[in-house]
Amino acid sequence: MVPMKSAVITAGCAALLASGCTSARPEQTKQQPNILFIMSDDHAMRAISAYDSDLIQTPNIDRLAQEGVIFNNGFVTNSICSPSRATMLTSKFSHLNGLRDNRDQFDGSQNTWVKELRQKGYKTMIVGKWHLKTEPQGFDYWNILIDQGEYYNPRFIENGDTGVIKGYATDVITELALDQLKKQDKNKPFAMLVHHKAPHRNWMPHSKNLNLFQERIFEKPSNFYDKYENRQAAAEQDLEINDMFLSMDFKLEQADYGAETGSGGGGKVMDYANVWKHILSRVEGEHLPLWKAHLAQRRQEFLAVKDDPAALEDWKYQTYLKDYLRCIASVDESVGHILDYLDESGFAENTIVVYTSDQSFYLGEHGWYDKRFMYKESHGTPILMRYLAQVQGHQKRDEFVMNLDFGPTFLDFAGLSIPDEMQGESFKGVITGKQEKAWRNSVYYHYYEYPHGWHQVKKHYGIRRDNYKLIHFYYDIDSWELYDLETDPGEVRNLYGQPKYEELTHQLKLELKALQEKYKDTSMN
Repeated sequence: MVPMKSAVITAGCAALLASGCTSARPEQTKQQPNILFIMSDDHAMRAISAYDSDLIQTPNIDRLAQEGVIFNNGFVTNSICSPSRATMLTSKFSHLNGLRDNRDQFDGSQNTWVKELRQKGYKTMIVGKWHLKTEPQGFDYWNILIDQGEYYNPRFIENGDTGVIKGYATDVITELALDQLKKQDKNKPFAMLVHHKAPHRNWMPHSKNLNLFQERIFEKPSNFYDKYENRQAAAEQDLEINDMFLSMDFKLEQADYGAETGSGGGGKVMDYANVWKHILSRVEGEHLPLWKAHLAQRRQEFLAVKDDPAALEDWKYQTYLKDYLRCIASVDESVGHILDYLDESGFAENTIVVYTSDQSFYLGEHGWYDKRFMYKESHGTPILMRYLAQVQGHQKRDEFVMNLDFGPTFLDFAGLSIPDEMQGESFKGVITGKQEKAWRNSVYYHYYEYPHGWHQVKKHYGIRRDNYKLIHFYYDIDSWELYDLETDPGEVRNLYGQPKYEELTHQLKLELKALQEKYKDTSMN
């Protein structure tokens, strides 16, 4: 393990295509595909207009769905930043790749799909967020943010050398990626990972987007005022928007609110008023006056509602959601710049482009922000993919795919063997219409970060199958939850223990045990 330096389709087929038809595919290319893997941090599925156009328009990310495939059932195995990244790279569950929660360091000596491609002649590169505590291995070029990274004037480590790059993080990461693409030998395949910080907490938009959505009033999710009945783990979390930091999250001055009222998910051990001052101090140049004007307006809005609990709660929701969506606007713009360059350079036809996130995110569902739970908003993740040379566009797929599957899929498209230790499956056959064996009908999940860490989400594991989900919370509780996702899409009615569901529960427990055996998970303690 290498420690990181601390310094730091035709008209006749159109209707069929909408449900996944893959006839009339383009001729297969003989050249190995390039791979461009774009991953953001905490990007909620419903904050992509190809999934749901109610919140925001993301025309550039949507291009991947129009020209390729969108997966409606993409899932992660462990909904938290570092573990999700380790699973994506290794195609192994957390209990096998060794990174169960954000305290752990990634063992870079283990095999990854990136290493496999590099050994077969690919140039491999990563720019942006890494967040695995050890230096990247298997990359010809790497330029990564330190830890979570900063939104303004971020610090980077470039192949071991640390420095600050002036500008807004999303723009900087985009330029770093384009710079490497412009240097790429077109006779050699490449695999590039472009990992954005945004829209991670504390949601600092580009200054040009600070007033985006300013006059918009967003409707709260139907389960925003969830009371968590018959769901102990949900009741004991610390994820509620109403409990965010007035300082770092809502970006207020301490003089406006006095004592901090928010737990922020469990971070009271630090003085987050000063943390926010430090973060804001990185904003300079042409960005600073725009930020000052925006924050002055925000303070006035807060002072007008601070003594009215209901109005204040609504203000918090609107403010959080708008900051979050403003960050996504820059990510979508970034995707557009990269896709445009692929078109201009001639790379587009033979490049697999993926857009995903390390997990999805709560945007007020259950009254929450963040992730972690196996409930749909954080168990799911957006997955959009385009490969013009081999994959027909306008496909909407309902198959269950996981972040375990990226590596096997890339290796399969490259004509390479998939290592036995990789637990994912290639979905190449699914999207090319050549799937020879039955695809999975269930997925397994396991979350570990408790009691340490943030947000007080209990350890839990579970199974998602067709319209049902079974979860077991453990460690200092022994609590089961069962959901009928067809009749209860908001996951607020726990059916576990009801006589009508005994046989279903028994069957799901058997399937859950089978998945644990399949994936060699004995870590339930």
